[in-house]
Amino acid sequence: MKFTGMTIGVPTEIMPGERRVSSTPETVKKMVDDGAVVLVQAGAGEGSFFSDDQYKAAGATIVERAKDIFDKADVILKVKEPLFNEKEGMHESDMLRDGQYLITFLHPAAPVNREPMRKLRDTGCISITLDGIPRISRAQSMDALTSMSTVAGYKGVLMAASYLAKFMPMIGTAVGVIKPAKVVVIGTGVAGLQAVATAKRLGAEVTAIDIRPDAAEQARSLGAKSVDTGVPKEVAIGEGGYAQRLPEEWLKKEIEAIKPVVKDADVVILTALIPGKLAPVLITEEMVKSMKPGSVIVDIAIDQGGNCAVTKAGEEVVVDGVTVSGIKNIPGMMPTSSTWMFANNIYNLLAYLTKDGKIELDRNDPIVASSLTTINKEIVHAGAKEAGV
Repeated sequence: MKFTGMTIGVPTEIMPGERRVSSTPETVKKMVDDGAVVLVQAGAGEGSFFSDDQYKAAGATIVERAKDIFDKADVILKVKEPLFNEKEGMHESDMLRDGQYLITFLHPAAPVNREPMRKLRDTGCISITLDGIPRISRAQSMDALTSMSTVAGYKGVLMAASYLAKFMPMIGTAVGVIKPAKVVVIGTGVAGLQAVATAKRLGAEVTAIDIRPDAAEQARSLGAKSVDTGVPKEVAIGEGGYAQRLPEEWLKKEIEAIKPVVKDADVVILTALIPGKLAPVLITEEMVKSMKPGSVIVDIAIDQGGNCAVTKAGEEVVVDGVTVSGIKNIPGMMPTSSTWMFANNIYNLLAYLTKDGKIELDRNDPIVASSLTTINKEIVHAGAKEAGV
């Protein structure tokens, strides 16, 4: 059996507001049936509405303390990066050991994660970041970033609607017609397209911006207007059809094309990412200050540094009357749907990497090469190294 002899640990997530869990009773049963011992921390699934009794019925062993799980498990499955555990009085990284595996979202290129990544490196653990899974056909079932982007794009627009001081749709009243809100979505990958579709469902007037012609066309197919940034296709598109980092001259031209659209917007949803690398800053402080008071920016790209210069990770700030949201765990606000997708993604990745009860890493495999983050007390993730970690 694939997982025979392997002990898999599922600790409770400790990021404030994080309600997801890395495994559901359904995926625990699959691992147990295939030979694994699965340790689940008591209460780990409560935020996603999975009880300890459901995990027990699936074959898990319920463990009270996080440290006991870290001490006993060969592989730790988490949703978010290691943080300081108040109950244990120690950082989760300090609970990891040399040669132990950690599979989670690490976002190693983000500026706020530079020191945490060095701390993780020094533990000697072998860490794999889910945001590094390449978007290739055989990795689709493991692609947690796409799954979570779907949730973030949808929920991000709902958050913007709640911040906004006006209606999203056109509203006819006895005293006249209220015009629909103008929503601008920058970056129309998975999250951006879901944001476009959600904003259209809410009745907003939607404009989409993406440097890739195909991505812009997909946004138009959902009813959005599009803006030509003037960036040539050969400069915009990288490996696998994803956006690549622009040379400084082209980045400046893109920003100039965006400026008038942002100034006129009621809502800006930011989702522009470069796989495995720091997100490009597309909205300057000057551009934020040009927007109308009462406008809203939701920076969904914040986990990789953010697309807006004034976004503060994990916070909501107001700049000249413009609300800028840098909430980091948007998918955690929709735990039932997001946990179901995430747990299946992480199970599929673990199953892919495991042979005869042990994880085997072929570093020539593109899935491993782009997601492996630390090994042998070194940071090997290309995006992290490029960002100066």
